[in-house]
Amino acid sequence: MKKTLITLFSLFLAVPAFSQEKEEDKGKFTFSGYIDSYYLANFNNPKDMSNTGASKTARAFDQKTGFSLGLVQTKIGYATAKSDVVVDLAFGPNADLGNYGNNIGPLGAGSSSLVIKQAYFNWKATDKFTLTAGQFGTHIGYEVIDAPVNYHYSLSNLFNNGPFYHVGVKAAYAVSDKFALMGGIVNGVDQLYSNNEKPGLIAQVFVQPVAGWNVYVNGITANRNAKDATTGTTSSGSYNLLDLTTTYQVTEKFLLGLNAATGKQNYATGDGKTWGGFAVYPKYDFSSTFSLGARYESFSNTNGVTALLDYDGNGVTVNSFTVTPTFTVADGHLLLKPEFRVDSYDKNFFTDGDGVKTKSQSTFTWAMIYKF
Repeated sequence: MKKTLITLFSLFLAVPAFSQEKEEDKGKFTFSGYIDSYYLANFNNPKDMSNTGASKTARAFDQKTGFSLGLVQTKIGYATAKSDVVVDLAFGPNADLGNYGNNIGPLGAGSSSLVIKQAYFNWKATDKFTLTAGQFGTHIGYEVIDAPVNYHYSLSNLFNNGPFYHVGVKAAYAVSDKFALMGGIVNGVDQLYSNNEKPGLIAQVFVQPVAGWNVYVNGITANRNAKDATTGTTSSGSYNLLDLTTTYQVTEKFLLGLNAATGKQNYATGDGKTWGGFAVYPKYDFSSTFSLGARYESFSNTNGVTALLDYDGNGVTVNSFTVTPTFTVADGHLLLKPEFRVDSYDKNFFTDGDGVKTKSQSTFTWAMIYKF
């Protein structure tokens, strides 16, 4: 009888452990996001209250002075041991600007596809091999759309002129924790639907030469020409972009980053035009609640290939300097970023409040980002 009671008691104790193990095998939901808003002052005091400089697209998101809402994100995830799915929805002015390739959705302009920033799943076939399908953020560049992830609130010209997202499939293989490869097939550059029968190719190589030093070499090649509606053919030509992104943790408090990219657009005639630039990112963490970072960038689009154009369609060159202190408060949920930025162009593009032409503009932004 005593043995029977002991056995029954042991089984009773084992049931919760078994149930807990089963619970751990089930998938888990996550929910996160952020909201950001800002106040921006332009010291040129432009009459149209615009900060974009050479053209209406020269600054990616922070295009108007005064108070503004930036972006509202709601991110839902579900993960198991072998797979996970991400539904990343974005709303607000910056969401529309960053997702412009989706502005013609299934129900017409401004329909539901516009709110989808990312929607993809990962299948972890092995511990080293992962397959991803859907719409996902680009692998190219140092900066991303998400304000809490970037150190600076305003975005670089390299970001503004590079891809934002891709629709397609990609595969990643981690040879080790210091070397990994990725390759994929996508609908070209920032395209919800393919506009021709020629998919684009993306690739990434990651290496970690020493502890604290991460290096990413990224690339994309695609034919961005639309298929002719009459002949059904697509003219030859290719968009090619090679990108280097690297960070080095110099000390426990000091981080140094670098982004450099060069692109080339080849045409059916055989002519090719290039653009490119680089940006340096030093950042120092004085404490867990205060840090100071800077960004110096030089970007050239003198051939007029990509987005940095003047109002007459001519390409321009710009040098930008940004300095941003960051205060982290409210138990890490609220980021306060007073930012000062100077953009200097190679020509007189800016007109101040007195109507005087100038080559540069200075802006001050007070950004407030709440993440959860």
